[in-house]
Parts: sequence; C-alpha cells; structure tokens
Amino acid sequence: MVKKLSLAGMMIAAMLFMAGCFNIDQPITAESDGIWDPFFVYPLSWLMTTIADALNNSYGLAIIIVTIILRILILPLMIKQTKSTKAMQAIQPEMQELREKYSAKDQQTQQKLQQEMMQLFQKHGVNPLAGCLPILVQMPILIAFYHAIIRTPQINPDVDPSYTGAPQQFLWFELGSADPFFILPLVAGATTFIQQKMMMVQDNPQMKVLLYLMPAMIMAFAAFFPSALALYWVIGNLFMIVQTYFITGPNVGKKKEEAKSAKAGGAKG
Repeated sequence: MVKKLSLAGMMIAAMLFMAGCFNIDQPITAESDGIWDPFFVYPLSWLMTTIADALNNSYGLAIIIVTIILRILILPLMIKQTKSTKAMQAIQPEMQELREKYSAKDQQTQQKLQQEMMQLFQKHGVNPLAGCLPILVQMPILIAFYHAIIRTPQINPDVDPSYTGAPQQFLWFELGSADPFFILPLVAGATTFIQQKMMMVQDNPQMKVLLYLMPAMIMAFAAFFPSALALYWVIGNLFMIVQTYFITGPNVGKKKEEAKSAKAGGAKG
C-alpha cells in the first residue's frame, strides 16, 4: 500500500512540478538559454509551429501530430512496460497464494515471503521494477512537450503579453483557454481511466486508489489549464489504449475473470 501511495505522490509531484517550474510563465524562443529550454522545449515548440504552418495554421492538428510522433518514438519503452505488466499479471495467482501462505505480519514470516517472492520472479524471469524505468525515461520528454505547448504564444497567448495574434481555435474550443463546455476534461479523465484499467496488474483496493485518483487529477487540471493540454492528454491516452490492446490482446479482462473462476472453483473443491 505504501509503495502504491508513494507512486501516486510521485505523479502528483510531477504534475505540480510541470505547473510551476522552469520559467513556465516565459515564452519559449530560439534565444532561450540554459539546457532545458534550448535542447528540450524549443525543438518541440519549433516542430509544432512548423507543422502548423504547413497545415494552414492549425495548431490543434499540430499538437495531435507531434503527440503521435512522440508516442511512436517512446513506443519501444512503452512496449517494454506493457509486457512487464502482462508478465506480472500472469503470476498474480501464485503471488496471492504466497501472501495467503505467509499472511502473518511478524518479521520472520515477512522475510520468508520476500524470499519466496524473489524466487518466483526468478523462476518466471520477471523483474518487478522493469515497468518503472520506461516511465522515468519518458517523463522528461512528455514534460518538455507540456512546456512547449504552454509556452508557445500562438497556442497560449497569455504567456506573451506582446503577442498580438488571434487566439487559435480548434473544433469548439480555443487552444489557449479552458474548454468552456468541460467536454475535453471529461474525455481526458475517461480515457485515463480506461488506459489505467487496461494496465492494471490486479484488482485490489490499493490499486483502485490510483485507478480513480489519476483520472480525477487529470480532469481537475484539464478543467483549468489551456485546452491544448487536454487535447494532448486525450490523444496520448487514446494512443496508449490502442497500444495496450494490441500488445496484451483483447482477452485480458476475460483471462482475469477465468483466473478468478478457476481459483474459486479450486477453493470449493
């Protein structure tokens, strides 16, 4: 439980980190100094602007295209993470049996549980930490794209008082303003929920904390942040849903139910 809540705390901290650090209230330009801005943020801002110029000044389409490009670039990492999650799912019944066998909370029993768990991981070639590294590697890329969106004046005019261009419209919303109909935040929250549900290793109260916490967080941020960010989250989530579907297959949920039924039948027998 502590590990799950720690992960949730890290995600919350990352969101707050994105919202308040690295001169987020300053427009990104080719003259921006340091390491973060010229090497991470500006190239993404330039790419969006270049694509938008080629698409009749459509920054909404530019955000969608760059989001897909970034997701394709980090796809090998995400495949690794998804396969790691799938491998952990496969050994969940054995892990649950060990937890029930060593259910006592004394130190000696818990040490024995940890030893048995490590042997189980080695037996199946599963690394319980393998799913964490891809998240850590991709985080700077996604944070940089967040900054590129929020600090490009054409998308978010509020970041540059000297910018005199008209607000960029896409579909029913302005990219630099929050969605007035709250549609994008709802879609962002729903797709976050679906994506996390598909990636969930097991159904338990601890995991459900994250299952409902993250969509609520995304909806809250999307409700007040520029719609460009909500659009980015929605497209990224849709990409992840499709990716997870094709990597793990359409019968993941069915397999979970079959495993539960088999376990229940064994207990009755």
